[in-house]
Amino acid sequence: MAQAWRYKGLRWSADGPELAWDGGRRSALTWGKRVAFGVAQGGVRTCVGARGHACPVRASVSGRSTGARCEDCARLDRAHSVAADTIADDPRPYHVYLAWFGPGMTKVGITALERGSARLLEQGAVCFSWLGAGPLMAARRTEELLRAALRVPDRIPYADKRAVRSGLPASAAERAAEVEDLHARAVALDAWPESLVREPCQPVDHAGVFGLADLPAAVGEVTELVAGGAVSGRLVAAAGPDLHVEAGGGVVVVDTRLMTGWELLPTGGDGELTVPVREFREREATTQDGLF
Repeated sequence: MAQAWRYKGLRWSADGPELAWDGGRRSALTWGKRVAFGVAQGGVRTCVGARGHACPVRASVSGRSTGARCEDCARLDRAHSVAADTIADDPRPYHVYLAWFGPGMTKVGITALERGSARLLEQGAVCFSWLGAGPLMAARRTEELLRAALRVPDRIPYADKRAVRSGLPASAAERAAEVEDLHARAVALDAWPESLVREPCQPVDHAGVFGLADLPAAVGEVTELVAGGAVSGRLVAAAGPDLHVEAGGGVVVVDTRLMTGWELLPTGGDGELTVPVREFREREATTQDGLF
């Protein structure tokens, strides 16, 4: 029987995306590469634990969960989290950023200065610009200021991001327009925290990094992995945690967060897709019956 590998997550670097596995192994992803993996018959998805510690009871978790944690481990993981607002005394400096995912979808967020643009790649931001830098609480107050004064959200659902990736404006200038406009309105606001240093608008475009040029519209998305199921196809793009894989006659989005907690096996299928897929409604009229 082939060796099973336990998936750790999709990692972004200057060289592009990589799949990380337990034991330190990395699988570099390039456009056109065959992506193929499956779950053994009888396989069970187990909790990935919290904060570097294994789940003490190896609890089973839902195949549809993107966090792959049981309730206790999820609670522990968020108990010391900047994202959950449970840390107020983090001494590290933070960036405030504006991130654009498609027309009408710009958000404000923060990330530790030391992480550079990694957070933006992880979220699938097609274009972004720094807005300012300073202590954590000043960055948080700036986030709140933009939400209250300009109604800028701090979250964009992944379903919305996926729906527009194949139809984005063709030029980097067009993709940067909303970020530039919002940046100008943001820096003009009063009540900025004094300790936050404002930064000029310098849009960074990730469309090339993600492989979004001429991206075919996806016909659906994998909703979960299942015991005995497999995914096999040609990688055409990747953004944030998502892989756009050509399989079964169309492009399907695979959220790699659904792979965590499973022991995965290599599979020999070509274009095989034997896991649940939700077809996108706007594509129903042009999708062949019984494609999946």
